[in-house]
Amino acid sequence: MTLTDPAADDLIKDGSDAAFMADVVEASKVQPVIVDFWAPWCGPCRQLTPALEKAVRGARGAVKLVKIDVDTNPAYAGQLRVQSIPTVYAFVDGRPVDGFQGALPESQIKAFIDKLTGGSSAGADVDQLLALGAESLSVADPGGAAQAYAEVLSIDPGNVKAVAGMARVYLLTGDAEQAHQTLAMIPPGSTDPDVMAVRAQLALGEAPVAADDGATADLKARLQAEPADHQARHDLAQALAAQGDFAGAVDQLIQIVQADREWNDQLARKTLLTVFDAAGPGSDVARDGRRRLSSILFS
Repeated sequence: MTLTDPAADDLIKDGSDAAFMADVVEASKVQPVIVDFWAPWCGPCRQLTPALEKAVRGARGAVKLVKIDVDTNPAYAGQLRVQSIPTVYAFVDGRPVDGFQGALPESQIKAFIDKLTGGSSAGADVDQLLALGAESLSVADPGGAAQAYAEVLSIDPGNVKAVAGMARVYLLTGDAEQAHQTLAMIPPGSTDPDVMAVRAQLALGEAPVAADDGATADLKARLQAEPADHQARHDLAQALAAQGDFAGAVDQLIQIVQADREWNDQLARKTLLTVFDAAGPGSDVARDGRRRLSSILFS
């Protein structure tokens, strides 16, 4: 599974005076080309260029970006009277039609590109792809989910929901190590609900109970023989949660709380809270589980 789309790299290139006619002038007769005049020593350039690259990828092929280092390629910068950097020009039909100087915030860069291309549906596409990825996960289709999330990441490489979704894909396929590595791409302090959910699911999956079908069957058999075995029921709940069956995990843990809310220093209640996080705080599983838990604790 790849997290990026190599084809997106064709939209962005390092240009030169020698290739300017082909990469900019002629290419702009096919689609708009943005030229970023920059230099390695330029602080604002280091802010602007990554934002430009992100916005160009977000336009999904509607526009290209050519980056020109003015220190080693001064000719066209001189012809276009570039007097400070960063300076950005937009070319259409072989001629410059728009531009700006200095670093701009991402919202203004996006507006610049939208004006150049007649509008972009990238934001809507990202939302649709994230919804598709979540739906694929809900029906245990890791391939479909991975494809959707990878496409989001080709548009927006830092999209935390897509990264969290890819981590869920790896969990669904049993690769917890890769899920950890994927989630490490997100800053530790992120409070995005999807990130918190997958972190909680990883924590459940690290419980000292195997999450395979054989272990689940053995635990169910133990409970048939001894329904009051709270440890076996708790182990079963952890195994179910690690497999993504959060509703089943909640059912088992609620039974423990109902029978003995103080068991093992209220471990069942504490694990329930982790399961709610893993399912997603706004999910039906979490809402229903919290209602059931409250009715027991406050009855």
